Amino acid sequence: MIQKIVAIGGGKLGWGPAKSEVTPISREIIRLSNKKNPRLLFLPTATSDDPAYVRTVRNHFGRKMGCRVDTLFLIKEKPSRAEISRKILSADIVYVGGGNTLLMMNRWKKLGVDKVLGKAHRLGKVLCGPSAGAICWFRQGNSDSRKFRKPKAKLIKVTGLGFIDALACPHYDVEKERKPELKEMMKMAPGVAIAMDNCAALEVVGEKARVIASKPDANVYRVYWSGGKYHRVKIEKGRGWGLLADLILP
Repeated sequence: MIQKIVAIGGGKLGWGPAKSEVTPISREIIRLSNKKNPRLLFLPTATSDDPAYVRTVRNHFGRKMGCRVDTLFLIKEKPSRAEISRKILSADIVYVGGGNTLLMMNRWKKLGVDKVLGKAHRLGKVLCGPSAGAICWFRQGNSDSRKFRKPKAKLIKVTGLGFIDALACPHYDVEKERKPELKEMMKMAPGVAIAMDNCAALEVVGEKARVIASKPDANVYRVYWSGGKYHRVKIEKGRGWGLLADLILP
């Protein structure tokens, strides 16, 4: 099977009268599953299994988009390793929510979720999500995890699952500290960062990749240092698929 990943910079799913900002990206996630009514498993670990987030995902992907939505609670419940494996591997789509990436990765490693997601990746399940749900598929991420306890804390590097050999930065256009702190972070980080605006995503299928967006001004960038100079290169939308390797090599 070939890998399928949709890493989303951010954006609201919508609830009640509020409209979703990312519906076209959600449609592409569903299309990748090759099923009309796919089984979507939501992991809300990064928000400590927040029930409001669960309701939002069920409304967006279930009621509005026809997915059969289930949720894997890893903070408020204590599922067995067999139950964790069964839920993840029976899903067509694994959707990871945003929130505290460091908390999420630590919890996953403690429960063996990281290893099961590795198997899901090899089986070609659609792996996706915004913010923390984007960072987790990369080698590392530019994360605000410390801000949940100390709002003035700096952004930190958090280790992800490594399916994409780059550093991920979500919310690149909407959080003012992202640009300058990513620039400093990349001085000490090897390779390339993929910086994603809200409502933009990096879509990876097999060895190919492209940028998709639900707003015309939302973009994805390659960010890196080379020869003592800082580079920020916008990845062009609408030109079809390119090689993932070309994006993650400086």
